Amino acid sequence: MDSPLVMPADAGMRQPWTRAGTLGALDDWVVTGLLDRRRFLAISGAGLTSMPSHLAAAKSPRGFAAAAADSPLIEQIEQAIPLLQRLDDATGGGSHLEYVGAQFRSVALLVRRGGQPRSIETRLLSALAEIGQLAGWMAFDAGLHGPAQRYLFTALRVANECGYRAMAAHIVADLAFQAASRELSSDAVALGESAVSVAQHAPAGVRASIQTRLAYGYAVAGDMSSFDRAYKTGLEVLADGDRAEDPAWMYYLTPSHLDTQAGYALTHAGMLAAENISPSAGRAMLREGETLLRKGAHDRPFTAQAQRRALFEGAWLATAAAGRGNLEEACVLGRTAVARTATVRSARSIEVLARLAARLRRAKRNEHVSDFLPVLESCLARNAQL
Repeated sequence: MDSPLVMPADAGMRQPWTRAGTLGALDDWVVTGLLDRRRFLAISGAGLTSMPSHLAAAKSPRGFAAAAADSPLIEQIEQAIPLLQRLDDATGGGSHLEYVGAQFRSVALLVRRGGQPRSIETRLLSALAEIGQLAGWMAFDAGLHGPAQRYLFTALRVANECGYRAMAAHIVADLAFQAASRELSSDAVALGESAVSVAQHAPAGVRASIQTRLAYGYAVAGDMSSFDRAYKTGLEVLADGDRAEDPAWMYYLTPSHLDTQAGYALTHAGMLAAENISPSAGRAMLREGETLLRKGAHDRPFTAQAQRRALFEGAWLATAAAGRGNLEEACVLGRTAVARTATVRSARSIEVLARLAARLRRAKRNEHVSDFLPVLESCLARNAQL
């Protein structure tokens, strides 16, 4: 079998930000299909951070759905999107990315074929942007950073084409979040600040979520005063806003979700500080991060819907506890997180569990660690093969 062709994530995406350019970007998805042999590598630096600069500022938030003509096909597509989101919530990005990617290509084909009334085409573009964002997020969760960017770049272009500013801002914030998770602090801050600018007139839930994504970038950069300001701004925006105006895809956003996002940002920053700057400052961040993470989903029942979130937050909480030297608690929390990997495929969460393992290996003689660490190591080895 031939080796895959390695390409940057933005290959073929640098087309004019026009209708023709958007359709040209969609052509690549329609033609390659599920048998795409190319391997896309994530980009960084100016090539990544310049993406939001192309958004058409003159375009207004969408207001077309109520006036659009009826169409059984577009209604079916729109109604399926929340069900696709539940797949991600329940089992993580690695479980059903291929299926969601197929849905993205199917809708892209409809857009590319054309012939619909303008109102229907605009709704198709809106749905395509939402599915593309979801596919990008799932690819990111699956550890496929290049394909994640490629989905998000395309979805951003589509959102711009139909004037879907809230979604465009959300996508830029996803790119910022991805950069922060990869410890590319300059990219994360630049993209997060761009997302805030794009979202100026977006609903409160969107603006609040973006603030916490920006906060993560500041935390990884070590700018803790800016982190605190962005995090508190997010809480204030959410408290003061009219949640009835939020788009349906903001269903998950609550004050506790903002707290837990800040919690793992602080934990990540605390680990970096403890290793590179100041152990005492790092421990303080870990303590605060642990407090915030306890407000989240780490202890949700195994029958609850949001297992991927429970795994991710539980892994970070265990890591925070281990970083502070609370090894017994870290092992208890870690066991619960490991148990969730039986049904959730999330490389992003496995990466956090690997951080936990690195911490625990330093204390192999501890009775709690010696009992749990082999279980954790087996989990990491098993998931490395997926």
